[in-house]
Amino acid sequence: MMRLLHLPRSDADSLHTALVARMRDLPPGLLHSITWDQGTEMARHVTTTAVLGFPKGVSLAGHPPAHLLAVENKLNNRPRIVLRDRCPADLFTNSLTSQNQSVFRR
Repeated sequence: MMRLLHLPRSDADSLHTALVARMRDLPPGLLHSITWDQGTEMARHVTTTAVLGFPKGVSLAGHPPAHLLAVENKLNNRPRIVLRDRCPADLFTNSLTSQNQSVFRR
């Protein structure tokens, strides 16, 4: 499952605020796959990791939030061969509603 962020400014405080707001609804076990970039906007990654419990990328600053959400939805709702023609969003939703939450444990 992919989530894209629009940052009004490319600084550590903006990224921290956007990440916490966008990812706070996820179960802690799903937050282990985030990777960090080397830009100055990542300066607060330790604090963000502490708040959300997860551990990088291309700048999306030139894209408005609505466009990023549309891309996110398109990617997450596209069936994948590797997922046996299921889409990530369906699998994600099924995992969240499953009684067996062991998939979120390491």
